[in-house]
Amino acid sequence: FFHDNTDVMIPLFLSTAHFAGEVQLLITNYKPWWVAKFAPLLKKLSNYEVINFEKEEEVHCFPGGQLGLYRDRDLIIGPHPTRNPRNLTMVDYNRFLRRAFGLPRDAPAVLGEKMAVRPKMLMIERKGTRKLLNLRAVQALCEELGFEVTVAEAGADVRAFAETVNAADVLLAVHGAGLTNQIFLPTGAVLVQIVPWGKMDWMATNFYGQPARDMQLRYVEYYVSEEETTLKDKYSRDHYVFKNPMQIHAGGWPALAEIVMKQDVMVNVTRFKPFLLKALDQLQD
Repeated sequence: FFHDNTDVMIPLFLSTAHFAGEVQLLITNYKPWWVAKFAPLLKKLSNYEVINFEKEEEVHCFPGGQLGLYRDRDLIIGPHPTRNPRNLTMVDYNRFLRRAFGLPRDAPAVLGEKMAVRPKMLMIERKGTRKLLNLRAVQALCEELGFEVTVAEAGADVRAFAETVNAADVLLAVHGAGLTNQIFLPTGAVLVQIVPWGKMDWMATNFYGQPARDMQLRYVEYYVSEEETTLKDKYSRDHYVFKNPMQIHAGGWPALAEIVMKQDVMVNVTRFKPFLLKALDQLQD
């Protein structure tokens, strides 16, 4: 889902939104399941049925054409004289998604000082690696602080999960592709990213933190300590994984995938509580 957006849908939006639907999309390497999955977005960008370029036998005439797409960084649309001459932003992309999927909420709940309503939090559950092992304890803490919590796992039905995310005021998840779903949050909502052990600063910020700010979301990040990762059960404290975690990065993606990406986390709820209070406070601003 991360790459569906960063490599296809955001570049497609950047390249075609200004046509206001008067554009014909031709797709190579056509995958019916993918086209069906993102049909609401494709139909919002084009008034015409998508053409399977490799199987189309009719002759089509157009006054002009564009081969390929404009692409910026991951989950980011920045100003650029040729790539983005109309100064589109990620907020524009968020608005486009809400209209395409019929998502009703453009802004989160306004709590006020007395918190007249319970803010809604969505916790994305991971079933593979980077699981939040004490998810239920964290959920209980969030509810104790006043959140109405929903726990869900991102699924293949994009529209259904988009509706679930859009209903939330706060999205909380461990670093991973599930955080891409921040694109469906109301503008001004809060994203809470739990960052696993391993000097993940750059990846956490560039993949999800800075995009959240560009979407005008409030952003809270929590870096787990060496006491909160399952890596402590696999490596001694004098191993470079703990002594010099940047050495993991020196091994490239294979090392990151094998060590950092395969850990699970168990957050210290006492240590984590101030970060949840910060998220709550940001909804009261």
